[in-house]
Amino acid sequence: MSAKFFWFLPTNGDSRSIVGASHASSHHTVPAGYRKPSLRYLGEVARAADRLGFEGVLTPTGTWCEDAWLTSAALLEQTDRLKFLVAFRPGLVPPTLAAQQAATFQRFSEGRLLLNIVSGGDDVEQRRFGDWLSHDQRYERTGEFLEIVRDVWRGQPVDYRGRHYSVTDARVSEPPNPLPQLYFGGSSPAALPIAAEHVDVYLTWGEPPAAAAAKIAQVRELAKARGRNLRFGIRLHTITRDTSEAAWAVANSLLAELTPEQIAKATALHANSESEGQRRMTALHGGRLDHLEVYPNLWAGVGLVRGGAGTALVGSHEEVASLISEYHDLGFDEFILSGYPHLEEAYWFAEGVLPLLRKRGALAA
Repeated sequence: MSAKFFWFLPTNGDSRSIVGASHASSHHTVPAGYRKPSLRYLGEVARAADRLGFEGVLTPTGTWCEDAWLTSAALLEQTDRLKFLVAFRPGLVPPTLAAQQAATFQRFSEGRLLLNIVSGGDDVEQRRFGDWLSHDQRYERTGEFLEIVRDVWRGQPVDYRGRHYSVTDARVSEPPNPLPQLYFGGSSPAALPIAAEHVDVYLTWGEPPAAAAAKIAQVRELAKARGRNLRFGIRLHTITRDTSEAAWAVANSLLAELTPEQIAKATALHANSESEGQRRMTALHGGRLDHLEVYPNLWAGVGLVRGGAGTALVGSHEEVASLISEYHDLGFDEFILSGYPHLEEAYWFAEGVLPLLRKRGALAA
């Protein structure tokens, strides 16, 4: 299967720095050259991704950024073919309302909606929304939520009684066509069965190839037992340049501004996160600067201060293309990428790496 490449909308702002990029620790820091997430700037990023041939853009969710639904809707008229992978949290809106919002967006966008399901791995942030369920309960609720939404989208009235939801005669005015594809990430034992049962694409943050392959093998087996086949995606940052030396110089410049205090604070916070995926990201570097290249051309430096996806593809265009091909050969067909700053890095990747992947046959013409 040909690979698909997505970019990222920096709805918490952008800069040439990884300081200030974390939704878990340091996002209140304003780095030098900070670009506010104005509609004008986000429009620049979205139009660039559209023009450069990315499949779509991930619009994140959280109290640290602008609202994903409103941002994506506002950018529809600024783009032509770009899809919007809208992240949202089950439990913060009723499933019937979410089904209706998605159906409306899909019609207005003429089929450009994808949904990224975020159950929530951080108690502190969930409680800001008034959500007091435990980690495992949130995933249980996600399963019920998706069951209702998918049934409602089929166009028949839905009655449902569960532990978290009870609905009667749930429906939307018209089912979305096509149905939005469902994306989902989660590394804990509570998360994997939800992926196997309900979603179209299972996402993981960028671990070394063997570890990432082992994780999706678990999900593949769980899905197979349910008679389902899933696609698999991976979330990474990129620093790609004409030469390897130039790329690593950029990576090292991102480290130069970090203080030991920032790194220690973020590492302690992330290492104790409820999120299994976050703990796995932090374990790759352990707060140390002496072994950040955790696999050839896979760099864990972003995760020193940033929560969420903490690894980057770093190297020449050929080296980055080779590592992507390695992930693709292991079963990853969807790549959700980002870089600092997002506008410039979109051009570096699209103009430097995508042509090489087309030559290798990993990307459709």
